[in-house]
Amino acid sequence: MVYEARRKEKKERILEAAAQVFAMRGYSGTLVADIAVQAGVGKGTVYEYFDSKEDLFFAVFEWFVQATEAKAKISISALGGSASHRLSALSDSLMQSWDEMKDMYSLVMEFWSASASSQMRERFKLAFKQGYKDFRQIVSSLIRDGIERGEFRPEVDAESVAAALVGTWDALLLQAWFDEDFDHLRAAKRFMEALISGLASKPQLD
Repeated sequence: MVYEARRKEKKERILEAAAQVFAMRGYSGTLVADIAVQAGVGKGTVYEYFDSKEDLFFAVFEWFVQATEAKAKISISALGGSASHRLSALSDSLMQSWDEMKDMYSLVMEFWSASASSQMRERFKLAFKQGYKDFRQIVSSLIRDGIERGEFRPEVDAESVAAALVGTWDALLLQAWFDEDFDHLRAAKRFMEALISGLASKPQLD
């Protein structure tokens, strides 16, 4: 039991170190030895957990996606109130996390690049497909909840709105990455106000 806990802790340490080094140096510029130094372990120890640099990079991607999804689920589960409120709070949480993740955002760019590389394309494309699918389901379930409560219009296509919304969040953070003067928080808030207004059930006229 203690042995398993130590192995898990060491693996997490290697993943966190790898994320930092890949973000700083990019995939091609990173050596496994660099990651070992950052993690405070020997190079051979890294290979005890991961067969290659490619396997480690993919593991970092999975770790990053799972952490993002977990944060979204926690944000939603911790909130009560209307679907509108929870949807807006989720957007706020994602946008406000930028200050914590902007130094690591180059890692996201590396993941996208890997999805187009000849060496890792299929592996990453399948993982991206599943990751986006899972996140769309989180968002569409919120929208469907609003429909069931009578808060949102019954004809709303929850899956389509969720897909567009996830794409919008992606695009806002991408713009923030390229333009430090871009106010992604304000843009997201105004967009959500317009979106929720459009989703809202209209009062019946006498």
